[in-house]
Amino acid sequence: MKNKTAVIALAALAQESRLAIYRALVQAGPDGLAAGKISEATGIAPSSLSFHLKELAYANLVSSRNESRFVIYTANFSAMNELLAFLTENCCNGNACLSLSGCSGNSTDTTDSLSSTPTDHPL
Repeated sequence: MKNKTAVIALAALAQESRLAIYRALVQAGPDGLAAGKISEATGIAPSSLSFHLKELAYANLVSSRNESRFVIYTANFSAMNELLAFLTENCCNGNACLSLSGCSGNSTDTTDSLSSTPTDHPL
């Protein structure tokens, strides 16, 4: 991942409403959520929601698909995993201190996407 791509993704998440939307979509998994359900879950008005979803889509953190008369939004788990890998690639002087098995968005996946082991330094 390039620095510019990481900055765009982090900037998109550095806003309270967009972070809430993204977290709701991650929790929903690969099935995603309709815009109305996102609005209900986050308390964000539909008029504001579309603006925030556009910003998250620009950062490649969410995607959308049409199902019947609904637009379903899903978190882009591969982009999330790339961002996590980018942020931790030089962690702990190159020693493995975090196991980043990644998240597939599969609700049947029982492994932790971030399981940490104690380190000698605080985060």
